[in-house]
Amino acid sequence: MGRAHEVRAKAMAATAAARSALFMRASKEIYMAAKSGVPDPDSNLALRSAIEKWKGQHVTKDVIERAIQKAKGGSAESYEEGRYEAFGPGGSLFIIDTLTDNTNRALVEVRTAVTKKGGHLGSTIFNFTETGVFDFKGENRDEVEENLILGDVDVREVTCEDGEIEVLVAPEAFSAAREVLAGMGISEFDTAEITFLANDPVEITDPEDLRKFNELCEMLDELQDVQNVYHNVK
Repeated sequence: MGRAHEVRAKAMAATAAARSALFMRASKEIYMAAKSGVPDPDSNLALRSAIEKWKGQHVTKDVIERAIQKAKGGSAESYEEGRYEAFGPGGSLFIIDTLTDNTNRALVEVRTAVTKKGGHLGSTIFNFTETGVFDFKGENRDEVEENLILGDVDVREVTCEDGEIEVLVAPEAFSAAREVLAGMGISEFDTAEITFLANDPVEITDPEDLRKFNELCEMLDELQDVQNVYHNVK
């Protein structure tokens, strides 16, 4: 069938693997959030936040509902959180969070992916700052900032560009910030999560290092035990 068919088939397989891993990550996080309290997003803030997060990544309603129903059914399934730090190609730094029912498997798969692309596990977290991030449509930057400050929210930065407002807050102020924004009638977010932002983002200019970095990101994205990946590359 020729080389073009092989390339297309490989790309389609990679996309399918990444999509499958995405749905698995969403299902596990929503299931655990639903089990942590009442399995109702109207009464469970953690569950509501998880649903909004994964909806923003185009996870289907069916996947979300199945995870909630699984929690309602009293499933004994449980997952353990893990965190790995790594040095990657071209000066890239990673924080890799896992949610798994087999911690040994998660460690082996993460370490294998990193070492295959010339990296190694090591301490990198001091190069990042944990931050609550909200992105939503709007133009009223000053009003948003003023309301957050009046609401005694620990605001780090509020910016507005091309009709999109971004709010950065201390992670412990995430829930308070969401309440203030809800009071302003803001309930739809493009992003609403606690994440790690790089203190000094880098740009990889070497083509070979950039190729390895992108391939490493794809490999991690396809691992079903991997929940979140943070890096310092622009």
